[in-house]
Amino acid sequence: MLNILIVCTGNSCRSVMGEALFNHHGQGRIRPFSAGSHPIGRINQGALATLKRHGLPTEGYQSQSWEDFEHQPMDVVITVCDSAHGETCPVYLTKAVRAHWGVYDPGHVEGSEEEKIAAFEQTFATLKLRVKTMLELPLETIPRDELTRKLNEIGQLSA
Repeated sequence: MLNILIVCTGNSCRSVMGEALFNHHGQGRIRPFSAGSHPIGRINQGALATLKRHGLPTEGYQSQSWEDFEHQPMDVVITVCDSAHGETCPVYLTKAVRAHWGVYDPGHVEGSEEEKIAAFEQTFATLKLRVKTMLELPLETIPRDELTRKLNEIGQLSA
């Protein structure tokens, strides 16, 4: 199984949804984890509600530091911060294959409840598309450089 770390700054929303999607769709192939460079210490309730709407488990997730995984070898590290909206994306320096899948943070949306839900749904749909597309790759045999290229291409997909 491949160990995958989904990283964002706060580890409360996008990275957790990514972890949940990898848990659900990558069973038997992927062991996902999520972490943040500056974790806020709680999971965004909108992210949990989104997982629940899609029938995914909402238990067992925690906002934690990437330092918690410094002794856990990772095969792939995916950052999901959105530098297009001025976020500083953390840099995780290991020998793991690294890719960037920037996606908008729905946790910062202001507006009606419907607008907030729509933002979470859009982010979830994009992450789901990317996770499923990644899992179509021959992850166990693909050369490292090709995997890096493919993962960064996948990071351009949007739902």
